[in-house]
This record gives sequence, C-alpha cells and structure tokens, in this order.
Amino acid sequence: MTTGTQKFPTGFGRLWTAQTVSSLGDGVTHAALPLIALTLTRDPMALAVVTAAGTLPWLLFGLIGGALVDRWDRRRTMWIADAARAVLLAIPVAAAALDVLSIPLLGAVAFLLGLGGLFFDTAATAYLPDLLGRDPALLERANSRLRGAQTAASGFAGPPAGSALLALGRAVPLLADAVSFAVSALLVRSLPSTPRPVPQARESLLRQARAGASYVFRDRLLLGLALRPAVGNIAFIAVETVLALFAHDRLGIGALGFGLLLTAEATGGLLGAGIASFLGRRLGTGTALTCTAAVEGLAVLGLATAGNPYAAGLALAVCGAGMGATMVLAPSLRQAIVPAHLMGRVASTSRMLAMCAAPFGAFLGGWLATAYDVRTPLYAASGLLLAMTAITANMTGNRRVEAALRAAAPAPGTPDDTESLDPARRGVSETV
Repeated sequence: MTTGTQKFPTGFGRLWTAQTVSSLGDGVTHAALPLIALTLTRDPMALAVVTAAGTLPWLLFGLIGGALVDRWDRRRTMWIADAARAVLLAIPVAAAALDVLSIPLLGAVAFLLGLGGLFFDTAATAYLPDLLGRDPALLERANSRLRGAQTAASGFAGPPAGSALLALGRAVPLLADAVSFAVSALLVRSLPSTPRPVPQARESLLRQARAGASYVFRDRLLLGLALRPAVGNIAFIAVETVLALFAHDRLGIGALGFGLLLTAEATGGLLGAGIASFLGRRLGTGTALTCTAAVEGLAVLGLATAGNPYAAGLALAVCGAGMGATMVLAPSLRQAIVPAHLMGRVASTSRMLAMCAAPFGAFLGGWLATAYDVRTPLYAASGLLLAMTAITANMTGNRRVEAALRAAAPAPGTPDDTESLDPARRGVSETV
C-alpha cells in the first residue's frame, strides 16, 4: 500500500498528457460530427446511424478485442491505435475539402474510430496497473487525475471548441482531432515498456475471450463492479433520452439553459473524481462505491421532482459527483485485483456489458415518456439505480474488497503474479 505522497513514475505524466490531448480531440469530434452530419441530411434515422456507428465495435468485438489486447504489447497497441485514427481522419478531411462527404462515409469513419477507441481504451486500462506496480492507492490517485482531465477536456473544452472550429469549415474540427491523435501516439510511443504477461497455453481467440467473460461472471466482486455501469447505463441513457424535453417542458428553459444543466453535471463529475480517493480512504472502497451508487439514485429522484432549473442543476451536479467518484474507484479496484494476463479481457467484458445496456435505456426512456409523461423515465431510472445499489452492496462490500486486495498482493520478495489465476484461488468469489 502506498502513501498519498508517493510519486508517480515518470511515464505517468506522458500517459496523462496523451490521454488529455486525445480527450480534447474526442470532445471536438463529439460535438462536430453530428453537426457535420446535419449539413448533409435532416433524416433523423440517418443521423442516428452516424451516432450509433461509434458504439457498434464494443457490441460486436468487445470480447475479442480484449483477448487480442491480452496477447499484444499494450503500449504498442495504444500508439498504433491512435496513429491509425489520425490517418483515418484524413479521409473525411479530404472528402470535406473536395465536397464529397456523405452520411455513409461519416458512419464508416465513426465505426472505425470506435474500433480504434476499443483497442486504445482496453490497452490503456491494462497498461496502467503495470506502469504503477498494481498499487491500489496509486491507481486511485492516477485514475482520479485521468478522469478529471478527461472530463475537463472532452466535457468542457472540446465541445465548444468543436462548434467554433466547425464555423471555419467542415474539415477543420476533424483535422484538429487527427492532430490530437498524432500527438497522443507520439507521447504513448515514448512510454516505458512493461513486462508482458506470462504466455498461456495456445488457445483459440474465441476460447480466450470466453475465459475472460467467465472470469467476470464467476467472481462476485467483479460481477458487482460490472453490473453497476450496465444497470447505470440503462438508467442514465433513459434520463438522457428525455432530458432536453424535460428541461423545455417542465423547467421552461431553452438551449442555453440546457447547456448549463449539462455543465453542472460535468462540474459535479470533476468534483467527484477529485474526492474519490478521500472517500475510499475514509469509508473503504466497498462502502464508498455503495454510497456513490445510492447518491446517484437519490440525485435522479431529486431531478424528477425538481420544480425549477436551479434544483435540477443541483441534482445533476450531485449525480455527476457520484458518477465521477464511481468511475475512479471501480476501475482502480479492478486494475488492482485482476491478474495482468486477464486485464484486457476483464476490462472489455465490463465495458461491453455497459455498452450493450445503453440501447435498452434509450428505448425505456422513450417508451415511458410516450406512454406516461416526461417525468416517468426519471422515476424509473431512480428506482433502477437504488435497486442496483441494494443488490450489489454485499457483492462489493469492504470485506470482500479487502480480501481480494490481500489475495492479489504479491508475497514479499516475489515478483508480481502474472500466472493464470482462477477466481476461486483468490478466495473471494462465489459461483452465481
């Protein structure tokens, strides 16, 4: 266990800078891509295709991608993924300059960018614990900084920059994102190498992917950590689906006020990421995760009952704080307890579950708002979040977390264990 004053290794600064620069570019594209699509068509289904294309890689290749990352060198995977995305963006930049941009092309680009993101994000998740020696306290501090920078870059700076750059031409924001990927690739390439996991018996890629998913479902702690973002995505996407309508019809605010509501949520997210380590130390990671999940559910309930924009903004800020803290504590814990050779598959399995849940949330929000009223999806989301909190409280409790950390810690004088570990050997899992 580290102290709060232990310094990060030199390479962490470069990784933090690379991910911050890349997140800024992502924020630019996130705002600009739908607006670029809007210049080509007013068909809602065509616009939805562009938006959905970016999530498809996680649904189609999430498990396989994790298995590949566990076979490959993580640092090389990251910089090649970012370099490939930089080159890829040259295609729509050229198409925009030649005035041959189209919805199918944008959809294909969004899909391939998402595929690159799958490999980069999974490899980065697996690389960080190796860089930091798999130390739980250091991982929490690192993820807090990474999450805070990501929120600031992609949530605050990127979207307005994307809108502003779009005014200079359709190709400009895409070119800016390409530059961000290139800078990130150069920084990541300069990172130190980390030991590769001990090679396993040669198995098919599909068998290795299934082994990673099985590892998550057989371990109650990892399953609890995976269920929260999966159920949470159903709830939060249900809210997001009707939030603009709720703000207009129930709160009486326009586009500017709606933007301020989202800013309040992002501000809360920054605060939550900043205090996550403190909460983990004071309450224990397991209790802290239960508390942040309960805070999210109660905050969404507060949003549903809000009668004015100020109360709604406060509720969203509190919800964002809970989400920000959760997104630091949960990945840090997972990185500390999962064997190195399984880290990519476990991370991608958890992410895929969350991504697969998102469409159900969109359908739920739209259906409840149509069948009842615009507040109903918010009440339903709150109920889902609170029920999920109760169900997973024991699965991710302090005692189970502490047992997992003790089991994962290498014995004094021995190297970090990269050999195959069955969940039962860690003494913290139960078959579910």
